[in-house]
Amino acid sequence: MPRQQERARRTRAAIVRSAATEFARRGFAAASINAILEQSNATKGAMYFHFASKEDLARAVLDEGLEHYRAIVGRWMDVPDLDPFERLHGLVGDLGAALHDDVVIAAEFRLVTEPEFAEEVRLRGSVLWGRAGYQLAREAQEKGLFRPDVDLRRFVEAIASSLAGQRYLADLTAPETDVRARFEACVEVPLEAMASEQWLAQWREKGWPSRPDNDESAT
Repeated sequence: MPRQQERARRTRAAIVRSAATEFARRGFAAASINAILEQSNATKGAMYFHFASKEDLARAVLDEGLEHYRAIVGRWMDVPDLDPFERLHGLVGDLGAALHDDVVIAAEFRLVTEPEFAEEVRLRGSVLWGRAGYQLAREAQEKGLFRPDVDLRRFVEAIASSLAGQRYLADLTAPETDVRARFEACVEVPLEAMASEQWLAQWREKGWPSRPDNDESAT
């Protein structure tokens, strides 16, 4: 890549990350373009070269967040030696950790609650993980890990509703908040009601398996 193109790519990436920090902290309306430029060491001309408006910049942050979600989901879908519930638990836990530690996902999480981006929800990370969650639930059903006649959609919706509730009940970006534990509980409670007695007995005896060595939260 020619040096000028590489410099432009780095500048754009710096602006997006700086914008993510500002959007996560202040939301879309209150976010300051001047603060974004100061944090990224970019000029206003450079920013408007890459982004036509503040809204355009926010959509770039949303797109970047979606890629981070894809990386997390992809990491857990085919982990060997783990059953579907264990992979779902790991996936949701990583989403919680990323919400706390990954400023791009934190920004996406906040932006999709704002009126300007209300229509984005059906295109973003929550839908991506929801599809993955349903796929894992279906696999679990095929393996006999649910109780008879469990409605898979109700199972996934129960988890999704619990995760959405966490958005409003706690400051998930506060340093003292254990977001991973909160998100993992959103999986554990429905499992206690819907998983097979055999699976629950094994889980209560052994707990969750150790996390895979190659698992790293998105940054």
